[in-house]
Amino acid sequence: MDRARRGFWLGFSAYLSWGFFPLYWPLLAPAGAVEILAHRIVWSLVAVGALIAVTRRWGHLRAVFADRRRMGFIAVGAFTIAVNWGMYIHGVNSNQVVETSLGYFINPLVTILLGVLVMGERLRVGQWAGLAIALAAVVELTFDYGRLPWIALTLAFSFGTYGLMKKKADVGSSEGLALETVILAPVALGFLVVLNLGGGGTFGHAGWANALLLAGTGVVTAVPLLLFGAAAVRVPMTTLGLLQYFVPIIQFAIGLLVFHESMTTARWVGFGLVWLALVVITTESLLHRRRSVARVAGRQPEPVA
Repeated sequence: MDRARRGFWLGFSAYLSWGFFPLYWPLLAPAGAVEILAHRIVWSLVAVGALIAVTRRWGHLRAVFADRRRMGFIAVGAFTIAVNWGMYIHGVNSNQVVETSLGYFINPLVTILLGVLVMGERLRVGQWAGLAIALAAVVELTFDYGRLPWIALTLAFSFGTYGLMKKKADVGSSEGLALETVILAPVALGFLVVLNLGGGGTFGHAGWANALLLAGTGVVTAVPLLLFGAAAVRVPMTTLGLLQYFVPIIQFAIGLLVFHESMTTARWVGFGLVWLALVVITTESLLHRRRSVARVAGRQPEPVA
């Protein structure tokens, strides 16, 4: 299996896992969103640390740590993924799963926008049209919600930035996640210590099942992120953007069918505009790729008899 194909399946597995995340976080009650986030960071460090120990990749980890440029990208990635994790947990546990799905519907568009603003990529007419439709959707949903869909926008921009930082850092998935959680863990662990000393923590006080589920946040977080990190250095950002459609589709269905969240007519219109934007951009990308392949094929020299 070649590098690009392997990257595709790694990315697909990561996004499929993330799609079912809304079913996990409510199981951690009565822990609040911030406590869950802190446990998620600490236990993710434990999980990825064990993986590095087993694979004996300490040398790779030290090499990345000594590279200030890559550590800068990793530090920004650590901050943005912490924002993303915390906002997502808050959205799910406050019964706003549908809005979290909107964030991941928007995210492929944000990924394309970041490619223009940061990577210097040039947009074609169809891509500009898709982004314009998406902007109209955000405006329409703002009127419906009576506020900016800030949960969705925060998720979209934080994860889009995280993906960009992974791309620019260009480190192994396990090393990247290990360094990200090392950066975040002191704050998270300090918070948990203070919380438990004050009698407000749930770990160890809400039954063994709750404790195991909190510890399990490390595994459910680390596995898809490792898959995503491995995919990010193997495939273009546009491919990652296309793959990400799986996450919001699954989450949107869970919000409607499992959590029975309401959808007003105006909200359906807003989501419809987002879906239209994705269709426009996806169709344009496929047509552009087909034309590019045809041009390359046309330039190939004729075989010599």
